[in-house]
Amino acid sequence: MGDAAALGWQRAHTALRPRRKAAYTTRRPGPESPMWNVCSGLLRRELKAFGAKTRLARYLGIPRQRLNNFLNEKSRLPDAELTLRMLHWIAETRAGRDPAI
Repeated sequence: MGDAAALGWQRAHTALRPRRKAAYTTRRPGPESPMWNVCSGLLRRELKAFGAKTRLARYLGIPRQRLNNFLNEKSRLPDAELTLRMLHWIAETRAGRDPAI
């Protein structure tokens, strides 16, 4: 009987203990991502020309709607590879070259 009680208490204790917070959580755009805020501002300035968003989306290999999620809706953050490609696109565009070709 003592073993059954101890086992029952152990299961109840395990089920009722508070869960740990995850060490790594997904970042969201906003005050917690200041470098992305600067990068997206640079991108928005470069994307004012007609067709620029479409060319950038093709260069990145993503749908234009996903680019809109990154820049306008601010509902997602791109991964490291896409961010580096966006920075490369900004540098090439400012140098007068079109990397999307």
